[in-house]
Amino acid sequence: MNKKSLLLTSILGIFLVLAFSGCTDQQTPADSTDSEKIEGVVKIFHAGSLAVPFEEYEKAFEEKYPDTDVQRESAGSVACVRNIVELNKKADVLGSADYSLIPKMMYPDYADWYLMIAKNEIVIAYTNKSKFTNEITSDNWYEIFQKDGVKYGFSSANDDPCGYRTQMVIKLAEKTYNDNTIYENLIKKNSNFNVEEKDGSFVVKSPAEITVNTDKIFMRSKEVDLLGPLESGAYDYLFIYKSVANQHNLEYVELPDEINLGAYDQAENYARASILIESQNKTIAAAPIVYGVTVPTNAENKAAGVAFVKFVLENPQIFENAGQPVIKPAIGNGNVPAEYDGLVEMAA
Repeated sequence: MNKKSLLLTSILGIFLVLAFSGCTDQQTPADSTDSEKIEGVVKIFHAGSLAVPFEEYEKAFEEKYPDTDVQRESAGSVACVRNIVELNKKADVLGSADYSLIPKMMYPDYADWYLMIAKNEIVIAYTNKSKFTNEITSDNWYEIFQKDGVKYGFSSANDDPCGYRTQMVIKLAEKTYNDNTIYENLIKKNSNFNVEEKDGSFVVKSPAEITVNTDKIFMRSKEVDLLGPLESGAYDYLFIYKSVANQHNLEYVELPDEINLGAYDQAENYARASILIESQNKTIAAAPIVYGVTVPTNAENKAAGVAFVKFVLENPQIFENAGQPVIKPAIGNGNVPAEYDGLVEMAA
């Protein structure tokens, strides 16, 4: 078996575990005993799409541990990781919208384990101010986007997983809709993104400095920075996580499983897509959307960081109430702390 086949087999194996693990009802009570006092500042860097559930986790955690002060910093997941590995900022917890960034960007110096904790999918959100909402469907959205006066938004592929996933979704759409002009008309004609294709697979190339036609595309660093302008009518449609659309009571168009990056049985199809972040010389392959969390090795309050992650695992209902499906039990990889015994299933 060649290396590509081995890699694909491994990926598919992990997602089979995820698919079946999501069906369990296993849950550990939230009143577990801690072996040491949890106190002090707990610094958390997290994806923008985790802002709503993590705000609730912060409140509940500080109620349980009144001597702590959770301080959260929200940004695109790539930017969060780069704050740690390039800018030498310290965090006690890192929450990423793409778990694979942890081993790819943080191993071995800044992390040696991660947990896969939640799922999501890409949708197209809109408001009552958006144009052609009475016409747009999951079958014709790419045609609506090409109409005069219609403006669509996404986050930066260089800073945010939702941004690079959007590029993959739009390119994957060509096969699903049997139209090989979709990416050309929506992205290439209106930006300096490029694509290299070979044997049914493709690599989107995200330039170090992204430029877009602002008459058609509205872009910001992370997806949650796009919500206010959408709601005010600055543009019409936004590629966003389904959980975020639900949290902000937005209308949305659901996309086919073949392109929404939320279906585990489509992992092999998604694997045709990847993106090269040229500024970092890193290539990221498309896969079902899975959120990851870790405690960086240089955390200043490691005990509290480990406790916060444990609290998340013990209280999945906070994620669920925020409209984001959790993985139960979480899937672990690497030197996972012993504190999570019984809460985590180790990846094969």
